[in-house]
Amino acid sequence: MTEGNFKIINARFTHKNIPIHKLEKFSFKDISAAAAEFKKISDVSECVIVQTSSRVEIFLIINLETGESPDARRAEAKGLVLNQIQDTWISLNELEQWDIDHFDQTLEIHTGTNVYLNLLNLACGLESVVVGKKEILDELKEMISQAKEFKTSGKVLNKLFDTCIRVGTQIRDATGIGENVTSLGDISVKIAEENVGIDKKKHILLVGTGEAAARVAKALNKKGYSFEVTSMTLDRSTGFSKTLGGTPIDFKDVFPGFDKFDIVFVATTADYFLITYEKIKRVIENKKTGVLILDISDPRAVGEKVSTIPGVKLMFKDQIIELVEENERIRMDKVPEIEKMIAKEVPVIEATMKRIDAEPIVSDVLANVDAIRKKELEKALELLGETDENKIKIIEELTKTVAESIVSSPTKKAVEASD
Repeated sequence: MTEGNFKIINARFTHKNIPIHKLEKFSFKDISAAAAEFKKISDVSECVIVQTSSRVEIFLIINLETGESPDARRAEAKGLVLNQIQDTWISLNELEQWDIDHFDQTLEIHTGTNVYLNLLNLACGLESVVVGKKEILDELKEMISQAKEFKTSGKVLNKLFDTCIRVGTQIRDATGIGENVTSLGDISVKIAEENVGIDKKKHILLVGTGEAAARVAKALNKKGYSFEVTSMTLDRSTGFSKTLGGTPIDFKDVFPGFDKFDIVFVATTADYFLITYEKIKRVIENKKTGVLILDISDPRAVGEKVSTIPGVKLMFKDQIIELVEENERIRMDKVPEIEKMIAKEVPVIEATMKRIDAEPIVSDVLANVDAIRKKELEKALELLGETDENKIKIIEELTKTVAESIVSSPTKKAVEASD
Protein backbone atom coordinates (compact mmCIF):
# COMPACT_ATOMS: atom_id res chain seq x y z
CA MET A 1 0.00 0.00 0.00
CA THR A 2 1.79 3.15 -1.17
CA GLU A 3 0.53 6.66 -0.46
CA GLY A 4 -1.12 6.72 -3.88
CA ASN A 5 -3.25 3.79 -2.75
CA PHE A 6 -4.32 5.05 0.67
CA LYS A 7 -5.81 8.25 1.98
CA ILE A 8 -5.27 9.56 5.48
CA ILE A 9 -8.05 11.53 7.15
CA ASN A 10 -7.98 13.49 10.40
CA ALA A 11 -11.38 14.56 11.80
CA ARG A 12 -11.48 16.54 15.02
CA PHE A 13 -13.24 18.67 17.59
CA THR A 14 -10.92 20.82 19.70
CA HIS A 15 -11.01 23.60 22.27
CA LYS A 16 -10.45 26.00 19.38
CA ASN A 17 -13.79 25.37 17.72
CA ILE A 18 -16.03 24.14 20.54
CA PRO A 19 -16.39 25.11 24.25
CA ILE A 20 -14.46 22.81 26.57
CA HIS A 21 -17.57 21.94 28.57
CA LYS A 22 -19.20 20.63 25.36
CA LEU A 23 -16.29 18.42 24.28
CA GLU A 24 -17.51 15.68 26.59
CA LYS A 25 -20.58 15.22 24.39
CA PHE A 26 -18.37 14.39 21.41
CA SER A 27 -15.98 12.17 23.38
CA PHE A 28 -16.03 8.37 23.36
CA LYS A 29 -16.69 6.38 26.53
CA ASP A 30 -14.73 3.39 25.16
CA ILE A 31 -11.98 4.57 22.81
CA SER A 32 -10.97 1.12 21.54
CA ALA A 33 -14.58 0.11 20.87
CA ALA A 34 -15.17 3.41 19.05
CA ALA A 35 -12.07 2.87 16.90
CA ALA A 36 -13.34 -0.60 16.01
CA GLU A 37 -16.64 0.95 14.88
CA PHE A 38 -14.88 3.47 12.65
CA LYS A 39 -12.94 0.58 11.08
CA LYS A 40 -16.26 -0.87 9.93
CA ILE A 41 -16.65 2.04 7.50
CA SER A 42 -16.15 0.92 3.92
CA ASP A 43 -12.43 0.71 3.00
CA VAL A 44 -11.23 2.03 6.40
CA SER A 45 -8.29 -0.17 7.37
CA GLU A 46 -6.88 1.66 10.40
CA CYS A 47 -8.10 4.01 13.13
CA VAL A 48 -6.42 5.82 16.02
CA ILE A 49 -8.36 8.08 18.38
CA VAL A 50 -6.64 10.88 20.31
CA GLN A 51 -8.86 12.03 23.15
CA THR A 52 -7.78 14.53 25.82
CA SER A 53 -9.43 17.22 27.93
CA SER A 54 -9.12 19.72 25.08
CA ARG A 55 -9.66 17.60 21.92
CA VAL A 56 -11.22 14.55 20.34
CA GLU A 57 -9.51 13.50 17.10
CA ILE A 58 -9.71 10.44 14.87
CA PHE A 59 -7.07 9.40 12.35
CA LEU A 60 -8.26 7.05 9.60
CA ILE A 61 -6.57 5.22 6.76
CA ILE A 62 -8.80 4.73 3.73
CA ASN A 63 -7.43 1.87 1.64
CA LEU A 64 -8.07 2.74 -2.00
CA GLU A 65 -6.94 -0.71 -3.14
CA THR A 66 -9.84 -2.50 -1.50
CA GLY A 67 -13.31 -2.76 -2.94
CA GLU A 68 -13.76 -0.88 -6.19
CA SER A 69 -10.79 1.39 -6.11
CA PRO A 70 -11.81 3.69 -9.02
CA ASP A 71 -15.05 4.53 -7.18
CA ALA A 72 -13.13 5.17 -3.96
CA ARG A 73 -11.19 7.92 -5.69
CA ARG A 74 -14.20 9.84 -6.94
CA ALA A 75 -15.42 13.01 -5.25
CA GLU A 76 -18.83 11.50 -4.49
CA ALA A 77 -17.13 8.52 -2.80
CA LYS A 78 -15.07 10.91 -0.66
CA GLY A 79 -18.28 12.60 0.40
CA LEU A 80 -19.79 9.22 1.23
CA VAL A 81 -16.84 8.36 3.52
CA LEU A 82 -17.16 11.69 5.34
CA ASN A 83 -20.88 11.09 5.79
CA GLN A 84 -20.13 7.65 7.23
CA ILE A 85 -17.58 9.17 9.62
CA GLN A 86 -20.17 11.67 10.84
CA ASP A 87 -22.92 9.04 11.13
CA THR A 88 -20.63 6.71 13.08
CA TRP A 89 -19.49 9.52 15.38
CA ILE A 90 -23.07 10.58 16.08
CA SER A 91 -24.16 6.98 16.71
CA LEU A 92 -21.48 6.62 19.41
CA ASN A 93 -22.62 9.66 21.40
CA GLU A 94 -25.81 11.06 22.88
CA LEU A 95 -25.99 14.43 21.14
CA GLU A 96 -28.67 17.07 21.25
CA GLN A 97 -30.50 17.78 18.00
CA TRP A 98 -28.76 21.15 17.62
CA ASP A 99 -25.36 19.48 17.77
CA ILE A 100 -26.44 16.88 15.20
CA ASP A 101 -27.83 19.54 12.85
CA HIS A 102 -24.57 21.54 13.06
CA PHE A 103 -22.22 18.55 13.24
CA ASP A 104 -20.73 18.94 9.76
CA GLN A 105 -20.25 22.67 10.32
CA THR A 106 -18.30 22.13 13.54
CA LEU A 107 -16.25 19.04 12.70
CA GLU A 108 -12.82 19.83 11.20
CA ILE A 109 -11.64 17.53 8.40
CA HIS A 110 -8.03 17.41 7.18
CA THR A 111 -6.21 15.13 4.76
CA GLY A 112 -2.69 14.41 3.53
CA THR A 113 0.08 16.84 4.45
CA ASN A 114 -2.19 18.78 6.82
CA VAL A 115 -2.56 15.63 8.92
CA TYR A 116 1.23 15.29 9.26
CA LEU A 117 1.49 18.98 10.18
CA ASN A 118 -1.25 18.69 12.81
CA LEU A 119 0.28 15.61 14.42
CA LEU A 120 3.69 17.28 14.64
CA ASN A 121 2.13 20.41 16.12
CA LEU A 122 0.42 18.21 18.69
CA ALA A 123 3.62 16.35 19.57
CA CYS A 124 5.47 19.65 20.02
CA GLY A 125 2.71 21.12 22.19
CA LEU A 126 1.75 23.95 19.84
CA GLU A 127 -1.92 22.93 19.85
CA SER A 128 -2.24 22.58 23.62
CA VAL A 129 -4.32 24.97 25.75
CA VAL A 130 -1.03 25.79 27.48
CA VAL A 131 1.61 25.90 24.74
CA GLY A 132 4.49 23.51 25.34
CA LYS A 133 2.78 21.26 27.90
CA LYS A 134 4.36 17.80 27.84
CA GLU A 135 1.15 15.96 28.73
CA ILE A 136 0.03 15.78 25.10
CA LEU A 137 3.19 13.92 24.07
CA ASP A 138 2.56 11.33 26.79
CA GLU A 139 -1.08 11.10 25.70
CA LEU A 140 -0.08 10.49 22.06
CA LYS A 141 2.21 7.67 23.19
CA GLU A 142 -0.59 6.16 25.26
CA MET A 143 -3.15 6.42 22.44
CA ILE A 144 -0.98 4.74 19.77
CA SER A 145 0.09 2.08 22.27
CA GLN A 146 -3.56 1.33 23.02
CA ALA A 147 -4.40 1.23 19.30
CA LYS A 148 -1.56 -1.23 18.67
CA GLU A 149 -2.72 -3.40 21.56
CA PHE A 150 -6.29 -3.59 20.27
CA LYS A 151 -5.13 -3.80 16.63
CA THR A 152 -7.17 -0.82 15.42
CA SER A 153 -4.02 0.76 14.00
CA GLY A 154 -1.71 -0.76 11.40
CA LYS A 155 1.57 -0.19 9.62
CA VAL A 156 0.61 3.25 8.26
CA LEU A 157 -0.62 4.93 11.45
CA ASN A 158 1.92 3.07 13.59
CA LYS A 159 4.69 4.47 11.41
CA LEU A 160 3.17 7.95 11.33
CA PHE A 161 2.63 8.24 15.09
CA ASP A 162 5.98 6.69 16.01
CA THR A 163 7.76 9.06 13.61
CA CYS A 164 5.92 12.19 14.79
CA ILE A 165 6.44 11.30 18.46
CA ARG A 166 10.18 10.78 17.83
CA VAL A 167 10.53 14.03 15.85
CA GLY A 168 8.39 15.94 18.33
CA THR A 169 10.58 14.72 21.20
CA GLN A 170 13.72 15.83 19.34
CA ILE A 171 12.27 19.30 18.67
CA ARG A 172 11.17 19.67 22.28
CA ASP A 173 14.61 18.69 23.54
CA ALA A 174 16.34 21.03 21.07
CA THR A 175 14.19 24.08 21.89
CA GLY A 176 13.26 23.48 25.53
CA ILE A 177 9.63 24.41 24.79
CA GLY A 178 8.39 22.07 27.52
CA GLU A 179 10.75 23.17 30.28
CA ASN A 180 9.27 24.83 33.38
CA VAL A 181 5.86 25.32 31.76
CA THR A 182 3.70 27.27 34.21
CA SER A 183 0.09 28.21 33.54
CA LEU A 184 -2.22 30.65 35.28
CA GLY A 185 -3.85 27.61 36.86
CA ASP A 186 -0.52 26.33 38.22
CA ILE A 187 0.32 29.71 39.76
CA SER A 188 -3.19 30.12 41.22
CA VAL A 189 -3.07 26.72 42.94
CA LYS A 190 0.44 27.43 44.21
CA ILE A 191 -0.71 30.74 45.71
CA ALA A 192 -3.59 28.95 47.44
CA GLU A 193 -1.15 26.40 48.86
CA GLU A 194 1.15 29.13 50.16
CA ASN A 195 -1.62 31.27 51.66
CA VAL A 196 -4.02 28.83 53.28
CA GLY A 197 -2.61 25.40 52.53
CA ILE A 198 -4.59 22.68 50.76
CA ASP A 199 -5.44 19.30 52.20
CA LYS A 200 -8.31 16.82 52.14
CA LYS A 201 -10.22 18.86 54.72
CA LYS A 202 -10.25 22.01 52.59
CA HIS A 203 -13.35 22.62 50.47
CA ILE A 204 -12.51 24.06 47.05
CA LEU A 205 -14.90 25.66 44.58
CA LEU A 206 -14.12 26.38 40.93
CA VAL A 207 -16.44 28.85 39.21
CA GLY A 208 -16.29 28.65 35.41
CA THR A 209 -16.01 26.11 32.59
CA GLY A 210 -13.80 27.85 30.01
CA GLU A 211 -10.08 27.59 29.21
CA ALA A 212 -8.96 29.48 32.33
CA ALA A 213 -11.07 27.17 34.50
CA ALA A 214 -9.65 24.16 32.64
CA ARG A 215 -6.13 25.25 33.57
CA VAL A 216 -7.07 25.50 37.24
CA ALA A 217 -8.80 22.10 37.10
CA LYS A 218 -5.72 20.49 35.54
CA ALA A 219 -3.48 22.02 38.21
CA LEU A 220 -5.79 20.76 40.97
CA ASN A 221 -5.95 17.29 39.43
CA LYS A 222 -2.18 17.16 39.10
CA LYS A 223 -1.88 17.76 42.85
CA GLY A 224 -4.68 15.32 43.65
CA TYR A 225 -6.99 17.97 45.15
CA SER A 226 -10.74 17.37 45.02
CA PHE A 227 -13.02 20.29 44.15
CA GLU A 228 -16.54 21.28 43.17
CA VAL A 229 -17.27 23.08 39.93
CA THR A 230 -20.13 25.37 39.00
CA SER A 231 -21.31 27.46 36.08
CA MET A 232 -24.41 29.38 35.08
CA THR A 233 -25.99 26.09 34.01
CA LEU A 234 -25.65 22.66 35.60
CA ASP A 235 -25.31 21.14 32.14
CA ARG A 236 -22.06 23.05 31.57
CA SER A 237 -20.67 22.09 34.96
CA THR A 238 -21.54 18.44 34.37
CA GLY A 239 -19.94 18.37 30.91
CA PHE A 240 -16.82 20.09 32.25
CA SER A 241 -16.50 17.71 35.22
CA LYS A 242 -16.76 14.62 33.01
CA THR A 243 -13.74 15.80 31.07
CA LEU A 244 -11.69 17.68 33.67
CA GLY A 245 -12.83 16.30 37.00
CA GLY A 246 -14.54 17.95 39.93
CA THR A 247 -18.04 17.48 41.32
CA PRO A 248 -20.68 19.58 39.54
CA ILE A 249 -22.86 21.82 41.69
CA ASP A 250 -25.85 23.92 40.64
CA PHE A 251 -25.03 27.64 40.64
CA LYS A 252 -28.20 28.46 42.60
CA ASP A 253 -26.89 26.29 45.45
CA VAL A 254 -23.52 28.04 45.66
CA PHE A 255 -24.40 31.14 47.66
CA PRO A 256 -26.65 29.54 50.33
CA GLY A 257 -23.73 27.22 51.15
CA PHE A 258 -20.88 29.59 50.41
CA ASP A 259 -19.60 29.40 53.98
CA LYS A 260 -18.47 25.80 53.52
CA PHE A 261 -15.76 26.77 51.01
CA ASP A 262 -12.20 27.56 52.09
CA ILE A 263 -10.79 28.34 48.63
CA VAL A 264 -12.73 29.73 45.67
CA PHE A 265 -11.21 30.00 42.20
CA VAL A 266 -13.24 32.24 39.88
CA ALA A 267 -12.34 31.81 36.21
CA THR A 268 -15.07 33.06 33.90
CA THR A 269 -15.63 35.46 31.02
CA ALA A 270 -18.83 36.95 32.46
CA ASP A 271 -19.18 40.69 31.89
CA TYR A 272 -20.70 41.31 35.32
CA PHE A 273 -19.90 40.48 38.95
CA LEU A 274 -20.91 36.92 39.84
CA ILE A 275 -19.80 37.23 43.47
CA THR A 276 -20.70 40.42 45.30
CA TYR A 277 -20.55 41.77 48.83
CA GLU A 278 -24.32 41.59 49.15
CA LYS A 279 -24.52 37.95 48.00
CA ILE A 280 -22.04 36.45 50.45
CA LYS A 281 -21.66 38.77 53.47
CA ARG A 282 -24.54 37.40 55.48
CA VAL A 283 -23.66 33.79 54.65
CA ILE A 284 -20.02 33.91 55.73
CA GLU A 285 -19.97 36.60 58.42
CA ASN A 286 -20.13 33.91 61.12
CA LYS A 287 -17.68 31.56 59.39
CA LYS A 288 -15.02 30.55 61.93
CA THR A 289 -12.28 30.11 59.33
CA GLY A 290 -11.28 32.45 56.52
CA VAL A 291 -11.81 32.06 52.79
CA LEU A 292 -9.40 32.79 49.96
CA ILE A 293 -10.97 33.98 46.70
CA LEU A 294 -8.74 34.08 43.63
CA ASP A 295 -10.43 35.86 40.73
CA ILE A 296 -8.51 35.12 37.53
CA SER A 297 -11.42 36.10 35.30
CA ASP A 298 -11.17 38.57 32.46
CA PRO A 299 -12.93 40.90 33.15
CA ARG A 300 -13.13 40.63 36.94
CA ALA A 301 -16.08 38.62 38.23
CA VAL A 302 -15.78 39.39 41.96
CA GLY A 303 -16.73 42.77 43.38
CA GLU A 304 -13.80 44.48 45.12
CA LYS A 305 -15.93 45.29 48.17
CA VAL A 306 -15.91 41.55 48.96
CA SER A 307 -12.37 42.05 50.33
CA THR A 308 -13.80 44.15 53.19
CA ILE A 309 -15.68 41.17 54.67
CA PRO A 310 -13.80 39.91 57.74
CA GLY A 311 -11.95 36.67 57.04
CA VAL A 312 -12.05 37.08 53.26
CA LYS A 313 -8.80 37.41 51.32
CA LEU A 314 -9.37 38.45 47.71
CA MET A 315 -6.74 38.36 44.96
CA PHE A 316 -7.15 39.35 41.31
CA LYS A 317 -5.55 38.13 38.11
CA ASP A 318 -3.37 41.23 37.70
CA GLN A 319 -1.72 40.48 41.06
CA ILE A 320 -0.51 37.07 39.93
CA ILE A 321 -0.28 37.40 36.16
CA GLU A 322 3.27 38.79 35.96
CA LEU A 323 4.94 35.43 36.60
CA VAL A 324 2.64 33.68 34.12
CA GLU A 325 3.11 36.25 31.38
CA GLU A 326 6.89 36.07 31.64
CA ASN A 327 6.81 32.27 31.47
CA GLU A 328 4.39 32.38 28.53
CA ARG A 329 6.43 35.03 26.69
CA ILE A 330 9.56 32.87 26.87
CA ARG A 331 7.66 29.89 25.41
CA MET A 332 5.84 31.89 22.73
CA ASP A 333 9.17 33.36 21.57
CA LYS A 334 10.20 29.80 20.70
CA VAL A 335 7.13 29.06 18.58
CA PRO A 336 8.41 30.59 15.29
CA GLU A 337 11.61 28.53 15.57
CA ILE A 338 9.61 25.36 16.22
CA GLU A 339 7.26 26.09 13.31
CA LYS A 340 10.29 26.36 11.00
CA MET A 341 11.64 23.04 12.29
CA ILE A 342 8.25 21.40 11.78
CA ALA A 343 8.00 22.82 8.25
CA LYS A 344 11.28 21.10 7.38
CA GLU A 345 10.14 17.80 8.86
CA VAL A 346 6.75 17.58 7.12
CA PRO A 347 8.21 16.77 3.65
CA VAL A 348 10.47 14.16 5.27
CA ILE A 349 7.49 12.49 6.93
CA GLU A 350 5.55 12.69 3.67
CA ALA A 351 8.41 10.89 1.87
CA THR A 352 8.55 8.32 4.68
CA MET A 353 4.87 7.55 4.25
CA LYS A 354 5.35 7.10 0.51
CA ARG A 355 8.07 4.53 1.17
CA ILE A 356 6.02 2.62 3.68
CA ASP A 357 5.55 -0.42 1.45
CA ALA A 358 8.96 -0.36 -0.18
CA GLU A 359 10.77 -1.06 3.10
CA PRO A 360 8.91 -4.35 3.82
CA ILE A 361 9.52 -5.47 0.22
CA VAL A 362 13.27 -4.93 0.59
CA SER A 363 13.46 -6.77 3.90
CA ASP A 364 11.30 -9.65 2.60
CA VAL A 365 13.48 -10.10 -0.50
CA LEU A 366 16.67 -10.07 1.56
CA ALA A 367 15.21 -12.59 4.02
CA ASN A 368 14.12 -14.97 1.23
CA VAL A 369 17.44 -14.76 -0.59
CA ASP A 370 19.37 -15.32 2.64
CA ALA A 371 17.28 -18.39 3.44
CA ILE A 372 18.09 -19.87 0.00
CA ARG A 373 21.77 -18.94 0.43
CA LYS A 374 22.02 -20.79 3.76
CA LYS A 375 20.30 -23.88 2.39
CA GLU A 376 22.56 -24.09 -0.68
CA LEU A 377 25.66 -23.34 1.41
CA GLU A 378 24.91 -26.32 3.66
CA LYS A 379 24.55 -28.59 0.61
CA ALA A 380 27.83 -27.35 -0.87
CA LEU A 381 29.79 -27.77 2.36
CA GLU A 382 28.40 -31.27 2.77
CA LEU A 383 29.47 -32.23 -0.78
CA LEU A 384 32.91 -30.74 -0.24
CA GLY A 385 33.25 -32.43 3.13
CA GLU A 386 34.77 -29.24 4.44
CA THR A 387 35.35 -29.08 8.22
CA ASP A 388 37.92 -26.30 8.55
CA GLU A 389 36.17 -23.48 10.47
CA ASN A 390 38.25 -20.71 8.87
CA LYS A 391 37.54 -21.93 5.34
CA ILE A 392 33.83 -22.35 6.11
CA LYS A 393 33.73 -18.76 7.41
CA ILE A 394 35.42 -17.44 4.25
CA ILE A 395 32.99 -19.32 2.01
CA GLU A 396 30.01 -18.10 4.05
CA GLU A 397 31.11 -14.47 3.83
CA LEU A 398 31.63 -14.88 0.09
CA THR A 399 28.07 -16.20 -0.40
CA LYS A 400 26.66 -13.35 1.70
CA THR A 401 28.46 -10.74 -0.40
CA VAL A 402 27.31 -12.32 -3.66
CA ALA A 403 23.70 -12.61 -2.49
CA GLU A 404 23.55 -9.02 -1.24
CA SER A 405 25.09 -7.73 -4.47
CA ILE A 406 22.52 -9.57 -6.57
CA VAL A 407 19.48 -8.21 -4.69
CA SER A 408 20.77 -4.70 -3.97
CA SER A 409 20.02 -3.27 -7.41
CA PRO A 410 16.35 -4.30 -7.78
CA THR A 411 15.50 -3.52 -4.15
CA LYS A 412 17.09 -0.10 -4.44
CA LYS A 413 14.95 0.55 -7.52
CA ALA A 414 11.85 -0.50 -5.54
CA VAL A 415 12.58 2.13 -2.92
CA GLU A 416 13.31 4.79 -5.55
CA ALA A 417 10.08 3.95 -7.34
CA SER A 418 8.14 4.57 -4.13
CA ASP A 419 9.71 8.04 -3.88
